[in-house]
Amino acid sequence: MDDGTVSLIILGLTVVLFVWNRLPVELVAVLTALSLWATGVLDFTEVLAGFGDPVVIFIATLFVVSEGVDSTGVTVWAGQQIVRYAGTTRGRLLIAVTGLSAVLSALITLNGAVAALLPLVVMLAVRIGQPPSRMLMPLTFAGSAGSLLMLTGTPVNIIVSDTAADAGAGPFAFFSFAVVGVPLVVGTIALSVLLGPKLLPAARPAHPAADLAVHAQTLEAHYALPDGLHRLRVPERSPLLGRTAYDVDLTPYPDVVIVGIQDSNGRARADAAIDVGDVLVVSGPAEQVDSLTADSLLAVSIVPTPVAGLITRDAGVVEVVIPPRSSLVGETVFPGMHRGRDLVVIAVQRMGKDRGTKHTQLAEGDAMVVYGPWPALDELTKDRDVLLVDSPELVRRQAVPWGPKASVAVAVLVAMVVLLATGAVPPAMAGLLAATSLVLTKVVGPRQAYRAISWQIVVLIGALIPLSAAIQSSGGADRIADQIIDAVGPGRPYLLLLALFVLTAALGQVVSNTATVLIVAPIAVAAAEGTGTSVQPVLMLVAVAGAASLLTPVSTPANMMIMSPAGYHFGDYWKLGLVVMSWWLLTAMIIVPLVWPL
Repeated sequence: MDDGTVSLIILGLTVVLFVWNRLPVELVAVLTALSLWATGVLDFTEVLAGFGDPVVIFIATLFVVSEGVDSTGVTVWAGQQIVRYAGTTRGRLLIAVTGLSAVLSALITLNGAVAALLPLVVMLAVRIGQPPSRMLMPLTFAGSAGSLLMLTGTPVNIIVSDTAADAGAGPFAFFSFAVVGVPLVVGTIALSVLLGPKLLPAARPAHPAADLAVHAQTLEAHYALPDGLHRLRVPERSPLLGRTAYDVDLTPYPDVVIVGIQDSNGRARADAAIDVGDVLVVSGPAEQVDSLTADSLLAVSIVPTPVAGLITRDAGVVEVVIPPRSSLVGETVFPGMHRGRDLVVIAVQRMGKDRGTKHTQLAEGDAMVVYGPWPALDELTKDRDVLLVDSPELVRRQAVPWGPKASVAVAVLVAMVVLLATGAVPPAMAGLLAATSLVLTKVVGPRQAYRAISWQIVVLIGALIPLSAAIQSSGGADRIADQIIDAVGPGRPYLLLLALFVLTAALGQVVSNTATVLIVAPIAVAAAEGTGTSVQPVLMLVAVAGAASLLTPVSTPANMMIMSPAGYHFGDYWKLGLVVMSWWLLTAMIIVPLVWPL
């Protein structure tokens, strides 16, 4: 059995395993690569070459870039603008986010656009009470159509343009793809809005995301948070020295309450006499607290504001729970009490009931609202004595629009888009420069960058690229071209376009669209020449069919990205995908021959 036959058999088995959906998709991809090596179709170096492919590197860097944009609050800001102008109805929101996805895909490729918009769309879906599954697939499909708006929208466009030039027909102009791309985008969005509710599952992800953009309001609804807590430090000259909290005369300040006293070591003091360096935590109207501060010669230590104002670019609030065996069990706390150097206890709750301003001896299961700078709150993720209800990082992303260094992240994104649009450097290099810039400017930390990369997608694409190379180098592609020529025959250009669309679209459901077009492009040129058809319309149709990877989650990394957040199964994609693909086929068959004569 020759290598061409073996490679086609392996392709068929790969498709079967993907459809069977009993093994993780990345494991199927690795098994495919190992099969090519075990059967001798490719040697060891060729099997591993996919992991060093520029496409894989580019995809990995896009995750880092989107992390920088998302973590600085840019996507939250964009979401607020969308809600502001589009409202909260599903149809108008869907048109807004899918239109934005199409434009971004033309600028930063489909994978970059979906990676950047994914958390935003999930947040919007939660906010309007819609399952994310009703919005995420239209997001990706519109992005796929948007990739056909410009030459640089996808590597597929560049491949077919170069192939056309090599065949002597000349390359495609930068915006020539938009002739087909614009009606594809409009039709895809319209079909998603009209048919999406009927064809998309109302799936719920295993771990649904919370809408933390209203985190402050949520805490206010569950805790009796004070209007303002003021920490007043006692200096040496204060007349309050030697008194207890009960002895302090608050008659001139009728609305001021002493919540508690904390010594210089951070311990709560109940009945002990006030000493130098102690801190009085009081609540009440600001003007009365100011009078107490002046009359008693106190120094303002820190003035927390109402909780809605506590979430800023620099600081925020989180909710923590005391777990079993915590060293904090038995410790006395009260609202306004300082914990460590930077954290302040804002409220305490036991058995679902707020403790108000009472001193509380912590027990297992107690909950607290804690205020402090974001870096200090992030450190709580490593503290075994408390359990965080919501990650400070997620709270910051969703509750702080256009946060620190957001402008830097956007500037890096724009610079990457310019590099991609001008072709000044290869796409992978543009992505590496952007990702490195984000790390150097501390927009994204090194560990954060590693966590941002979806290694599942990296392994999937890297392991499947050798399959594309094997089909091409072993002669499997030539066999398919011969079959097409025999089936179509001369003088039937429309039938040739239909056959190539079906071939490209079918292969593109299980192999990356870049790999698919690499396989099909030489087949298309050979078939066009063999039937006397012009090369440019054939290759433009291949570009459209190559972008029509809509029926399976493994057809594009973008389809994979949305699978888990939306709770999709393997068989959920084809229902809406088949309708959209039919529109793409109709559009391509009508427009392509009109613009590029056969």
